[in-house]
Amino acid sequence: MNLKEYKSKKMNDPEFAKAYEEIQPEMNVIRAIIDARISQNITQKELAERTGIAQTEISKLENGTRNPSLQRLADGMDMVLNISFTPKAGVGK
Repeated sequence: MNLKEYKSKKMNDPEFAKAYEEIQPEMNVIRAIIDARISQNITQKELAERTGIAQTEISKLENGTRNPSLQRLADGMDMVLNISFTPKAGVGK
């Protein structure tokens, strides 16, 4: 069984599905950090040098074991940090 099949099977468990959905905003931030770094063609080490955040901490941010210092990361990649809140479908209507 591959990862995609395993996830599909686990998503049938309502408790698992709820927990998975709850972490999606955090996972989206992590994915955005990784994508931004890669789009700048810089390594974790280079980002660490630009931000003053240890490379080990950058790694922990990217693997989800540390909370990110988002503005410092954005500054280190010479990017503007944009965060938006979008209503969930069907909520408040």
